[in-house]
Amino acid sequence: MRSTFSRWLATNRVPASALLRAVAILMLLAVPVAVARAASELEKARTNPDYHVQGEYQGSLSLAGQPEAPAGAQVVAEGKGEFAAVLFQGGLPGDGWKSTAGRIRGSGKTTGGGTELHFERASAVLADGKLTFADPAGKPIGTLVRVERQSPTLGQSPPKDALVLFDGSSVDAWIGGRLGDDHTLAAGTVSKQEFRDFFLHLEFCLPFSPRARGQQRGNSGVYLQNRYELQVLDSFGLDGAINECGALYNQRAPLVNMCFPPLTWQTYDVTFTAARFDGAKDKLASARVTVKHNGTLIHDDVEITGPTGGALGSEYPGLGPLQLQWHFSTVTYRNIWIVEKKNSSDR
Repeated sequence: MRSTFSRWLATNRVPASALLRAVAILMLLAVPVAVARAASELEKARTNPDYHVQGEYQGSLSLAGQPEAPAGAQVVAEGKGEFAAVLFQGGLPGDGWKSTAGRIRGSGKTTGGGTELHFERASAVLADGKLTFADPAGKPIGTLVRVERQSPTLGQSPPKDALVLFDGSSVDAWIGGRLGDDHTLAAGTVSKQEFRDFFLHLEFCLPFSPRARGQQRGNSGVYLQNRYELQVLDSFGLDGAINECGALYNQRAPLVNMCFPPLTWQTYDVTFTAARFDGAKDKLASARVTVKHNGTLIHDDVEITGPTGGALGSEYPGLGPLQLQWHFSTVTYRNIWIVEKKNSSDR
């Protein structure tokens, strides 16, 4: 539901500069705490045994009496040694799995005897980074090995015509920007410069919050023109819903959930075309966007029908900034650059 403040902004068409100042002041109240906590949370996560169980596993299995075939699994920590798990026939999302193959959901737990996972007609035991599977009769049916995937665009250097918004050395391009001890940019900031049509590359890292659920689990968002939210959320192991990572928030779900495990650096590569207007009031064409998440296409030149939930204000002609949303989570960003499209103008 839109707040009274949001409705007032939409009705009165608050100028972008005034809106940015208001947003920045609110962000400054919370972000310094997040910067101080980010590094300590990272070290704490790495000492948690559940963190070393959670992750992706890949190999081949003979499921339900079928011939051995490629398969993948995602194991999600849920706190206190408990886990959710998903089996994918064909491989992992973005690497062999097709949505038509469906998912096989399971659960597991770490006890004094180790970590065991249970699925319908299969179970697995974790040891030395390997999930060894067996059928209900105890017959071995295959092994999946822990993998740490990396986006093919991770660390990508900006082209010569790019505007570098953040390279770890300065937050001068950001209103309310806060530089972390690890030279990352904390969520909760707005770019000083505004844009119309562009290609955007950025990288983000989600916190390890095993006991959190839903929208409380590593939540942020990349707001294009401060109007359209590309959701950032720890959705590892979930279905990829309309409010989860990679979604155009509450408008379009991603074609595939490409969310990597928390504390893994991830990438968004975004091609954005702004809405077009006739003069100052009538919209001629909606904004459109293509998005790759960790190198896999999740939105293919889709229409954004209007501002997404949480956006401040309405659509209007002209430029708009980027916002990296603060949503009470220690989400961090790095390697942010943008290439503006030439001959880009309102019609």
